[in-house]
Amino acid sequence: MIKNLKDTIIPLGAALCALIPTFFMHSCANTTQSPSGGAKDTIPPALYWVDPMPGATQVDTHKTKLVFGFDEYIKIKDNQNIFLSPPQKKMPKAVIKGKNLVVTFEEALKKGITYTLNFTDALSDNNEGNIFPGYTYVFSTGDRIDSLLLTGTVQDCNTLKPVKGATVMLYTDQSDSAIFKSRPFAACKTDDWGYFCIPYLPDTLFRLYAIKDENNDNLFQSESELVGFVDSLVRPVMKVNDSIPEMQKYDMKDTLECLARKSEYEIRLFKEENSKQMLKNVARTSERRAHVSFTAKNVWIDSLWIKGLKADKLITQFNLTQDSLEIWINERRSIPDTLMLYLNYRKTNDSTYLMEPTLEKHKLFVEGALPKKTGRAAKKDIKHEDTICVYKLTAEPETVEQNGFILEFNYPIIYENFDSLVFRSVNPKQKESRGSFTVERDSLNLRKYTIRPKEKLLQGYEYYLKLPYKAFRDINGFYSDSTEVKVSLPKDDQLSSIKLKLEGVEGKLIIDLLNEKRDKSLRSYVIDKNCELFFPYLKEGKYSIRITFDYNRNSLVDTGSLLEKRQPEKVVFFKGEEGEEYLELPAATELTQIIDIKEL
Repeated sequence: MIKNLKDTIIPLGAALCALIPTFFMHSCANTTQSPSGGAKDTIPPALYWVDPMPGATQVDTHKTKLVFGFDEYIKIKDNQNIFLSPPQKKMPKAVIKGKNLVVTFEEALKKGITYTLNFTDALSDNNEGNIFPGYTYVFSTGDRIDSLLLTGTVQDCNTLKPVKGATVMLYTDQSDSAIFKSRPFAACKTDDWGYFCIPYLPDTLFRLYAIKDENNDNLFQSESELVGFVDSLVRPVMKVNDSIPEMQKYDMKDTLECLARKSEYEIRLFKEENSKQMLKNVARTSERRAHVSFTAKNVWIDSLWIKGLKADKLITQFNLTQDSLEIWINERRSIPDTLMLYLNYRKTNDSTYLMEPTLEKHKLFVEGALPKKTGRAAKKDIKHEDTICVYKLTAEPETVEQNGFILEFNYPIIYENFDSLVFRSVNPKQKESRGSFTVERDSLNLRKYTIRPKEKLLQGYEYYLKLPYKAFRDINGFYSDSTEVKVSLPKDDQLSSIKLKLEGVEGKLIIDLLNEKRDKSLRSYVIDKNCELFFPYLKEGKYSIRITFDYNRNSLVDTGSLLEKRQPEKVVFFKGEEGEEYLELPAATELTQIIDIKEL
């Protein structure tokens, strides 16, 4: 193998010598002072010579210095993109000396290791900022250069978009804690396409991870960083060859060349779920309301009480992921300024990592509360919203057919009279008529109700929902004011619609209509059988259809777990027959699309 490498390097050296005069001629026209007039320089810097030569072996492990000579003056555009593999605790130190880049290391290299130094978008010329296309330099502190490589792609688990600048890491240590405690055996950064190629590897088994390394320490910080992994052990099989596409440095705008590279593994980045359960925060947000949050979801609470209050005076409600609990006090008499909360729950033991029953007590006091005033001063400070049952009643023209009218109270209500609500419509001829409706209490928010008209809503009509005075009373003993909300269906002739016909549905699916950037869900449905979904009142533009396989049937897009070796729930995006990633929706168009889930 070494002989073959030398056979490659010697002709390369001869070719570089032959090109030296050419490089000098080019560099004469590229001094630090740009010449006046003439065509703009669009040629990126060219690598002129390297010391030690590429593929050098037995490189000294102490006070190592690498020098890269260029054909013109350069500057370091992004020092983070000068990346050493295997990485060290501190990044390589790079300085410019004339037309040379000098790289040194603040700690000694390891003996008998093949190292690579990658330049990706790190350098540019000094005048016009033309980016050096990139280069992978290899050397060894042993007597051989490893000869295998491994490739793949890193994507965001929710958008499936490529992740640029992710750190891909290989570990020979196969323990679960390796990614938290030690730096990898080899690593690299992904390019604009989320693509990675880790060359010059030995023939052995690895664990393969990717992280969004926010602090560039090449260690995984579960609290703040995204992570992804390959389920099984990986073994490199492709051989290093300078002529294969995977080893080339392409212009990232060259779509055909970039997509032609072979990708052996696909890694989806997700936000790791915190598995260590403990109390995160306890707060009393008002006289009759408190909030308790935990570090991990699905908390196990054995018992909860407030000293001096009967159990039937407490109203509690978890959020959807059961890592947050709202507590309301349904008590008419005055509540003390300070309360004592007792919470018996299963907490993670710091030494055994097992869940153990734990009793904690916490004081509940209204933060920032001022001493209570009496007499005229107290009456002067009272606002209208302090004396009524506060609520919000909303309806959006684009979604009222699917979502109805949304009624949400600030506090749980102890008296309700939905029969007193009035729903009416006014047609284009100004003829008014009464309508009936249904009321549905939200299963996850006891203060939220959905009010749906029974009749089909029509364009050109105006719809009104009126809540009369004293229709509701909350736990504070306050009655509601009256209000009326008006809504009409959009009637812009340029608006369009999408009808999806879902076939081959097995299990529970979450169907989202996303905007072009895929960072916002415009409409969402949860289905478990073949059906038709309608997305009306859409503006001209590009839309994506995201389909999430809801394996645990909780109607949420669940993330993964590194320690449990559980991948995030599978997400796919609908693509057209020609591979189009978006639905192009013209103005004033009714688009029907059939999607066969089994084919996806």
